[in-house]
Amino acid sequence: MKLSTLMIGGLGMLSMSAFAQSSVTLYGVIDTGIEYVSHANTGGGKVIRMPGITGELPSRWGLRGSEDLGGGLKTVFQLENGFNPRGGDIGQGGRLFGRQAWVGLQGPWGQVSLGRQYSMTFWGLTDSDILGPDIYGSASLDAYIPNARSDNTIAYMGAFHGLTLGATYSLGRDSAGTGNSPGQGTCAGQVAGHFPQCRQWSAMVKYDTSTFGASAAYDEQRGGTGAAANFFNGIAPFGLTNEGDKDIRMLVSGYAKLGQVKMGAGWVGRHVETVSPTVPDVRSNLFFVGASYQITPAALLDGEVFRIINSEQDTRASMTTLRGTYLLSKATAVYLQGSYLWNSARAHYSLSSGGGTTPAAGAGQLGLMAGVRHLF
Repeated sequence: MKLSTLMIGGLGMLSMSAFAQSSVTLYGVIDTGIEYVSHANTGGGKVIRMPGITGELPSRWGLRGSEDLGGGLKTVFQLENGFNPRGGDIGQGGRLFGRQAWVGLQGPWGQVSLGRQYSMTFWGLTDSDILGPDIYGSASLDAYIPNARSDNTIAYMGAFHGLTLGATYSLGRDSAGTGNSPGQGTCAGQVAGHFPQCRQWSAMVKYDTSTFGASAAYDEQRGGTGAAANFFNGIAPFGLTNEGDKDIRMLVSGYAKLGQVKMGAGWVGRHVETVSPTVPDVRSNLFFVGASYQITPAALLDGEVFRIINSEQDTRASMTTLRGTYLLSKATAVYLQGSYLWNSARAHYSLSSGGGTTPAAGAGQLGLMAGVRHLF
């Protein structure tokens, strides 16, 4: 009896100790507002709406956690769901945890994780792309940039005295078959006898100090059944159905801080290379320069200028965005932003990454949005 009591007590203390070394955090963002877009269709009509996606930041909720295994080793995980406040519907093609779903091990050597994760394109631009995933940001010209994720992914990232190294490898980037990222079609892969089909890999090197940083990254997606390439310029997407087809993005970016001012700039070069002689290769170059100024602890002003050039498809566009944010508290902010996009004669780039506002070829667009976001 005494031995049983001692054993039960000891096991209880061990369980409590193990529980005390684990942590799980619930977090999220809710962001929405009212938007006006001119020339929102080929007839030149305008639209006033609550967009289906983000304003400043993507709306989401998630769980992240860790367990201390001892000896500097931890188990880590993250589950993140994207949703649209306008209607309460789930983003990322209806996936429950379409933004992130992974588990891994973390130690002094870095972190290895398995599941649905961001590619190194996302992490390479995080600090230098000032507006980030804003509705009038880089996603308007290349929707893949803030949605650079892949299923079935093995990832590594490690930081060593300011130097960050990262890499991912996906065995099949769209196992759910709902479209991994906008404009890519579907590409599940993992087909016996066709190992390269729908594979994706990326790599990044990044260096940061307290006042500046720079990064370079490479991201390659292979073709496969259902895969496609969309340049978001109004020209119809084309298939990348051969496992030898490649959709490549290369980037170089950097940022600098001077007092309350932060500046960032970069280049994203995209090369789509196909095996078929009847499907021409296409390239585009996206350039951006931006800055932010912390006017007061509660007021932030930021903006960015973008330029994209696609010579093979004879489409070009320039876009400029100015945004003001006022913090009502640590968790709640209101914002007002405006943007204008200039299309070349054959281009149909759409200013709003909220979708559904494709203009006539060569038409410019004005966008205005007032919104509120809350962090929890």
